[in-house]
Amino acid sequence: MGEVNVTQPPESSTAPPGPTAAVPAPPAPPAPPLRPTVPTPAGASPQPRRTAFAEGADRLRAAAMTEPGRLRIIGAVLALLVVAFGSVTAWQMTDRAAAADDVLTSSQPLSSDAADIYRSLADANTAAASGYLAGRQEKPEMRKRYEDDIRTAAAKLVTAAASSDPGSESARTIERLSELLPEYKGLVETARANNRQGYPVGGAYLRAANEQMQQEMLPKAERLYQRENQRLRSDYADAKEFPWAAIGLGVVALGALAWAQHRNYRRTNRVLNHGLVTASAASAVVLLWLVVGHVVARSGLNDSYDHGVRSLDVLHDARIASLTARSDENLALIRRGADTKDLGGGRTADAYAWGYDDQIGKLGAALTAAAGLADDSAGRKPVADAGSYMKAWKDRHGVAQGLSDKGEYQQARDKVIGVGKDPTSVCFDSVDGALKTALRHEQAEFRQAAGDGRDALTGLPVGAAVLAVLGAAGAVTGIGRRLSEYR
Repeated sequence: MGEVNVTQPPESSTAPPGPTAAVPAPPAPPAPPLRPTVPTPAGASPQPRRTAFAEGADRLRAAAMTEPGRLRIIGAVLALLVVAFGSVTAWQMTDRAAAADDVLTSSQPLSSDAADIYRSLADANTAAASGYLAGRQEKPEMRKRYEDDIRTAAAKLVTAAASSDPGSESARTIERLSELLPEYKGLVETARANNRQGYPVGGAYLRAANEQMQQEMLPKAERLYQRENQRLRSDYADAKEFPWAAIGLGVVALGALAWAQHRNYRRTNRVLNHGLVTASAASAVVLLWLVVGHVVARSGLNDSYDHGVRSLDVLHDARIASLTARSDENLALIRRGADTKDLGGGRTADAYAWGYDDQIGKLGAALTAAAGLADDSAGRKPVADAGSYMKAWKDRHGVAQGLSDKGEYQQARDKVIGVGKDPTSVCFDSVDGALKTALRHEQAEFRQAAGDGRDALTGLPVGAAVLAVLGAAGAVTGIGRRLSEYR
């Protein structure tokens, strides 16, 4: 017998007896093929890591592939647009409201104060010349007028100094005028004292005072007035500038909200989303308030400028021309042809007589312009009265000038200072009184129109901010209701 090989299993399909074998686990899926590693060449820098912005953009793209992600993005954009609209509206209208308030309470009053400084100085110079011409016949009212003008000029200079920026050109001008005012007053007092004692040297002192006023003080006061007027025009421009950025953002925000509601309707067949409707209503109210409020404010400011500031400027020019003409009329009698003006061609004329004619011409032109700017009978009447008084003044001045040309100095003087019949002083006082009335009326017109313009912007900056927050909350709530349907 040969050997049996026990290592070979029996050739049988029957499983050997014993316990049941466990079912083997399914085979694991094959591992993905590994990318071949490309060796970095010697000396080359390794590949840079991706930035946080790029990774964020990838996440945003991934989120935009699902409807909840798209809704979140839409909600964030809508809220951002509404808040930006409200913020820009509040910012721009705060600036415009502040500029409108400056027009009413700061720049126009300062411009008016600068005009009063000029007028007070010119009127003081006129009263000083009239008092000198009257000599011992000077009336107490005339002296009081001079003193009142000096006090008014000094007080207005203090007010203007407090309102001007330190170190500015206006501040330096005011400082110089404050230094010149007591010097001028000293020259006038010296002239007056010598005149009362019968010394002719008083005329030289009065001439020096007049030259200081005409050549230095009044030009500086005029430049101050022009600078304050420029500041006023700048405030007007700032207040009336159209808020294009806020309006543009408002239109974009409303368009985005309308698109979001239309998209919501197409996907859900629901006509209204309460949150989006609230956001749309709040944005529409802000936009409408912004447009209407600014248009009304602009209209009021335009009216205050056209029928207030422009009229005031012309009336100030008329009053200054009247005062200068009166001063020249007095000085023509005081100097008696000692000062001449070269007219060219070998012709000369009395400087002050020529100055009177020139200023009366300016007065007539200013009154014509003021009559054209007056928009009601209360404004036109005093201007018309001033024109009538000016014509009478010219006629009486012609009589006085004729007497002076014939050497009848005493009669000419009485015709000017108010001692004789039908003096020119009455006409001048009537012109000045009518111009005062017209200035008061136009100042009231300005305040009313500028106040209406400023009030049209009241509450708009705060209201826009509050409504923007409400609109943004509505947009987020509306989108949140849609998101809740996916949970």
